Amino acid sequence: MSKTTVSAPANIAFIKYWGASDLDRAIPMNPSISMSLEHCVSKCTVEVLSHEGEDEVWLAEPDGGFGTPSPAFAQRVRDHLGRIRRWAGREEAVRVATRNSFPTAGGLASSASGFAALTLAAAGAYGKGGAPPHELSLLARRSGSGSAARSVFGGYVEWPRPKAGSGEEDSYAAPIAKAEHWDLHDVIAVVEIGPKTVSSLEGHRRAPTSPYYTKRQELLPGRLDIVRRAIKERDLAALGPVLEEEAVDLHLIAMSSHPPVWYWSPGTIAVLRAVRELRQEGLAAWTTMDAGANVHVICDAESADDVADRLESLPAVGFVIQDGVGGGPETETTHLF
Repeated sequence: MSKTTVSAPANIAFIKYWGASDLDRAIPMNPSISMSLEHCVSKCTVEVLSHEGEDEVWLAEPDGGFGTPSPAFAQRVRDHLGRIRRWAGREEAVRVATRNSFPTAGGLASSASGFAALTLAAAGAYGKGGAPPHELSLLARRSGSGSAARSVFGGYVEWPRPKAGSGEEDSYAAPIAKAEHWDLHDVIAVVEIGPKTVSSLEGHRRAPTSPYYTKRQELLPGRLDIVRRAIKERDLAALGPVLEEEAVDLHLIAMSSHPPVWYWSPGTIAVLRAVRELRQEGLAAWTTMDAGANVHVICDAESADDVADRLESLPAVGFVIQDGVGGGPETETTHLF
């Protein structure tokens, strides 16, 4: 029997994946660019069993115990394990345990890190851990969490839209700069820790009903060029405004979808206001959000502690996570079971 444990990072999107040309297969409508994080990770252990049948799926608790996942989550995991088995040419069932180092289902990309970790751990357990990275990215995307395609890599990652006429097998991500290229920090203000009421998957489904959806598509080529150049030149002053435009547009589209999706909370507004004040005081700090109420503040290393101090002082902020660009998934020798 084979057992493999992998930790894979959450990522924060600079250019968002929001809306799909084929949602069932997570084919994006537009390219996206993200930064993989260092400390917000999902750890997953997969052990190949000696028999076929139903896979065992467990949630690992911080105290060392195990909990039972929701039926919907367990089914998503089993469905993806079936894809991985077909890809690996294997039939044996597996035992899976997974744990996040950060709040789950709150708009902090726990699905991306979780399904990337599951993909890489299962591939390793089935003896396919050495597969080409683009294959593993493609396989992670097929989980239904498209952003998992980016969490297979560290540093700064782009997930292009497939070229016209190509198939879904061309939809995978690739790194555009290593973590050490640019030491950006991400100070995360957590204002809600419970699961969001509307999933990202449902938000993607509703996105094209917004009257602003098409307008954002028209603006994206220019934004993509700015972000690629800003990463290459390590130019936070150029990157920052695009981060905020993209975050606002994602939520504008969500709020104007039919029916509307409201992810923001009063705490979200309080953090956005505080970061604008920090910039007026001379700190290099810019906000972005994925599909949730919590706010990522992208800043340079010199500003990170000051940003964290200010956010921790806000009554609406439950706690702050200090994170930054990370090197990507790691295979670990300590297993969850």
